[in-house]
Amino acid sequence: MDISAIASSLTTVLVPLLPYLLKAGEKAAEETGKSVAGESWEWAKSLWFKLKPKVDAKPGALEAAEDAAQLPDDEDVQASFRRQLKKLLEEDESLAKEVSSCLEQGRDIAVTASGNRSVAIGRDAKGNTIVIGDRNKVKS
Repeated sequence: MDISAIASSLTTVLVPLLPYLLKAGEKAAEETGKSVAGESWEWAKSLWFKLKPKVDAKPGALEAAEDAAQLPDDEDVQASFRRQLKKLLEEDESLAKEVSSCLEQGRDIAVTASGNRSVAIGRDAKGNTIVIGDRNKVKS
């Protein structure tokens, strides 16, 4: 099992939704999370609730999650969050297996990106034109 790959996948899935996941249970956050993430909301929420007790128990992990919620486009913040997730998964092999399985089950669910000019692609994207909200296009 590649813990680094699992932590990387978790970071990709969770960072755009952390502002809503950290407030999960609050009606406004739940509704916004659903509208932002669509069908992937329940999947991301399920992943987060598997991790949340471990994140809450480690001040460094909780701080990294809160930072990622506030600055989701900051690569350094993402790296810090990813590192904290990796440490949690390395410490708990059963959690790593559970999360890996959940990631595998959700692989075909489209993940919504948030942030300025973000693009999320759930599967292959070759030969497509992606419009990112302005006149610039990304060719894949």
